[in-house]
Formats: sequence, structure tokens, C-alpha cells
Amino acid sequence: MTPENHGPTTTSPARIRFALLALAMGGFGIGATEFVAMGLLPDMAADLLPGLSAESADAANAAAGWIISAYALGVVVGAPTIAAAAARWPRKRLILALLAAFSLGTIASALLPTFELVVAARFLAALPHGAYFGIASLVAANLMGPGKRARGVALVLSGLTIANVVGVPAITWLGQQAGWRIAYLAVAGIFVATLLAVAAAVPWQPGDPGATIGRELRIFTRTQAWFALAIGAVGFGGLFSVYSYVAPLATEVTGLPSGAVPVVLVVFGLGMTIGNLVGGRLADWSVRRSMYLFFGVLAAALVLLGLTASHPLGLGAGVFLVGGAAAALSPTIQARLLDVARDSQSIAAALNHSALNIGNSVGAILGGVVIAAGLGYVAPVWVGLLLTVAGSMLALGTFALDRARHRRGVPLPSVTGAIGAIGD
Repeated sequence: MTPENHGPTTTSPARIRFALLALAMGGFGIGATEFVAMGLLPDMAADLLPGLSAESADAANAAAGWIISAYALGVVVGAPTIAAAAARWPRKRLILALLAAFSLGTIASALLPTFELVVAARFLAALPHGAYFGIASLVAANLMGPGKRARGVALVLSGLTIANVVGVPAITWLGQQAGWRIAYLAVAGIFVATLLAVAAAVPWQPGDPGATIGRELRIFTRTQAWFALAIGAVGFGGLFSVYSYVAPLATEVTGLPSGAVPVVLVVFGLGMTIGNLVGGRLADWSVRRSMYLFFGVLAAALVLLGLTASHPLGLGAGVFLVGGAAAALSPTIQARLLDVARDSQSIAAALNHSALNIGNSVGAILGGVVIAAGLGYVAPVWVGLLLTVAGSMLALGTFALDRARHRRGVPLPSVTGAIGAIGD
């Protein structure tokens, strides 16, 4: 019999660590492919839109923003589609297929000659994004054992947050020196290396044999699932209203030289890395209390940043805490979504990333609106605060609905044991 028919009866601690590292490598590659375009956008605009760039660099950069938007749209579309259609696939086989798609899509992004084709390639390259994080998180939770679900989610996401500290600055520098196409080929190399590592280290896990597209899509009939998705889409917008405009905030408000912007981004990334791991641990303790806590910290951090951004120490402390609190919310929101998804676990694990990418777009758009209105580069921070308050109100609403159902004798949502049942 092949390993596909009979998985290993035991998995050594060393292999588990290697497998978790391999899964996190995929998150690192995704972080690099998603965010490196932000640093290389002027280079891509000049190369792909030479006529427009010669007339107006600002107009070319604005048009090139479609490269970023196309990726975000691909995440939103691909996450539920792939997760629902492939829920019955053995999980290792699905992850390998997603990594192969990432590799091919990123190579196409690097090699295609025209702006329109590159935009299309970025959309296609993004389709596996949410499904990868969703399925890899389920695999990691299964490997880590009972009671460590959110920590498994956080560990896979840690690759993405570490990419913001190390990978994105390094690959951006490579792209500035050797060309943006070389930068994307380097990202493709990360995906190929991850594919080989996953093939070697991750043990076989079955999919859900009872899954159907109809059953997975039933998540959209559940009020609490919509609450959880809205919490991610609205509340997480508070991060991206700041992150999208942190460079001009640092240079125009704090008065730092442009060479200091990468340092500010590293501080942001460090906060995200630490917050993600703390969030995963505390969400395993209590999803409700953790969500309240991190929304409170995020709101306080945004107030701190808004009031002290003119000082370097205030900027540094503010972006560190904003990044940390927002990143801590990510595994917490995913844990909540898994709780309320019932038997639609595969699509729920992926949909969280669709919601967060909607938050990405909403935060960036609203931040841009207030800047265009002449309110200055601190204004997106206050937009972020409003989105954070709205997200916290949604959190209060979803748990109030839980309490009302509990008083009527309806069991509270929980997936205790569900991940193990699905994966074993």
C-alpha cells in the first residue's frame, strides 16, 4: 500500500517540528509575494507602464496599484472556492497542489511582458492564498494535538509575519538592485523550496470524506459565521488603514528620512510576529476574552499613535503595538470562525483570509479618502480607530447572541475535538 492509503501510525517529535516549519515556510512565501509589490510598485510602474510613467510618475504608480488590488481580489475569490471544492482531498496532496500553483503563478508574474498580463497573473497567483492558510492551519492543529488549535493557526501565520520583518525588506532590496522580475523569481524559489519541504516532512492526513460543496457552503446560512467574517473584514481594516500609509506618516509627520522607513516596517513586523504568537496562545485559553482584550489594546494603540506620531518614539511604540494587537486578533478570529462553522471546517479556515483581505482593501481605501480630502497623514489612524470600534461592537454582538441562545437552551458553538475527528 502507498502512504496515501495508510498514513504513519506515529509521528516523531522531530518530524512534527520539521513539518510545522515547512508549513510556516509557505506562510513566509505568501507574505513575500503579497507585500513585496508595495515596495517595488514604482519600479513595476516604470517598467510596465513606460508611457504613462513618462507623463506622470504619480499616475503610473496609481494605475500600478491594480497589481496589489488584483492579488487581494484573488484571495477573496479563491479562498472559499478552492476550500469548498477540495475539502475531500487528502490534505497533504491539496497543500502540494496549492504550492505548485503559487510557484507557477509567481513565475508567470515575473516573466509575462505586459501590464495587463501581470495583473492577471497576480490574480491567479493569489487564488491559493486563503485555502493554503486554512488547510495548513488545520494540519498544524492536528499535528500539535488537542487544545492547541489556535496555536497551530498562529504558527502557520508566523511565516507571514516573519516575512514582514525579514523577507519583504530583503526581497525589496533585491528587486531594487536587480529588477522587480528577479525579486518575483526569488519568491517563486521560496515556494518551490516549501513544496519540497512539505513533500518530505508533512505526514499524510485525510480530507473530510463526508464533505460536499453544498455542506461546506452551508456556512453562509449561519448568522454567527457572518458575524465572524464581518469582525475580520471591519476590525482588521484598522490595521491596514495605518499600514498602507505608514511610509508617508513616518516621513511627513514624524519627519524621519526615507531611509528610516524600512526600520519602521521592521518594527511593525516585529509587533505582528510577537502578537500573532501571543494571540494564538491566548485564543486557546478563551476566544471571547482574547477578542475583547486585543480589540481594546488595538484601540489604545491607535490612540497612542495618533497623539504621538510626530515623535519618533511615539511612532515606534505605536506601530509596534498596532501591529501586535492586530496580528493577535487574526488567530483569534479564525478560532471563532471555526467554532461557529460546525461541519464546514475547511471553508471556514480559508474564509478568514478572504475577510482579512477585504479589511485590507477597506482600510486602504478609507485611509486614502481622508488623505485625499486634505486631512493629513494622521487621519488614517483615526479611521483605523473607527474601524476597530466597529469591529469590537460586532464582537460584542456575536457573543451577546451566544448568551441569548444559551438562555434558550441552545448549545454554544464549539469545535472541541472536531479538528481531530476530521483529520484522523
